[in-house]
Amino acid sequence: MGRRRGSRVTLTDVANLAGVSLATASKALNARAEVAPQTRAKVFRAAEELAFRPNALARSLVAGTTRTIGLLTDELGGRFALPLLVGAENALGSGQMSLLLCDARGDAIRRRHYIETLLARQVDGFIILGDSNDVRASLTREIPVPVVYAYCESDDPSDLSIIADDEGGARLATQHLVTLGRRRIAHITGDPNYRAARDRVTGLRAVLDDAGLPLIGEPLYGQWSQRWGRNATNILLTNHPDVDAIFCGSDQIAGGVFEALAALGLRIPDDVAIVGFDNWEIFATESQPPLTTVDVNLEQMGAAAVHHLFAALDGIPTSGTIRQPVRLVVRESTSVRPRPR
Repeated sequence: MGRRRGSRVTLTDVANLAGVSLATASKALNARAEVAPQTRAKVFRAAEELAFRPNALARSLVAGTTRTIGLLTDELGGRFALPLLVGAENALGSGQMSLLLCDARGDAIRRRHYIETLLARQVDGFIILGDSNDVRASLTREIPVPVVYAYCESDDPSDLSIIADDEGGARLATQHLVTLGRRRIAHITGDPNYRAARDRVTGLRAVLDDAGLPLIGEPLYGQWSQRWGRNATNILLTNHPDVDAIFCGSDQIAGGVFEALAALGLRIPDDVAIVGFDNWEIFATESQPPLTTVDVNLEQMGAAAVHHLFAALDGIPTSGTIRQPVRLVVRESTSVRPRPR
């Protein structure tokens, strides 16, 4: 009797159609080396003809893997987690793997609970997502499967961490302004407790020193907010009215700088050129004029974390810190050379 219409195709059906044993059919579909090429081809033709879809759970039990990755973050609603998540999910989909997402919300007890929960689900590996590109305590000792840190740096050098190149991004931004002929460059940025803020100042100063130019005033540190951008701009121009460019530590700060300059009757970029950081589209592309900014390539970072995790699962782990290159996205906020003063 033939198989009833609507019943699920099994591996036994595939084996019978191919004229091989059940064990041989299983080995062929799981790419085991001991199956002859001609036999493997027969099994694959039979599976295709029957539209066979192997049961994922059964395959995972045979292989000793679940083809799932645990992704642990402390701030899912923040600016950086979602693009990283998108990049990781796209890369996992290409590898036919699934993602289990947990948001610890900065709570150590919740984080411990989620680690135990994901391990109970037998995930094959972990990606730990940061929200500040800064150093954090390693969690690897608690996790018996491969771990990759993304947009944060583990304090254990034997771990693998992938972070954005903040200093390199600041160099790109500053060199761009210098090349455009800007000579009175100032800097408004966020909290100095963030390594990102300090690294961006380092990159800025390095380029200005190479060009023989001063930084106008000291870096203005404050909050990562539009309000701080407005307030800092007023402070800056009160003391240094001849500034012709402002490098902002974030696009959100740049949004406040735009507002303050407009209120003072100054034109962007004719009077003052502006560069931001992050390429946050809600600020960068919707501002008038659109904002030149540094893109930290968060989706690519998420994908890179997955690829390194795949390598670790294949027995080729990497350790240390990888600084992922960033890129400068040039828009109209820096497109005009300054008028002679």
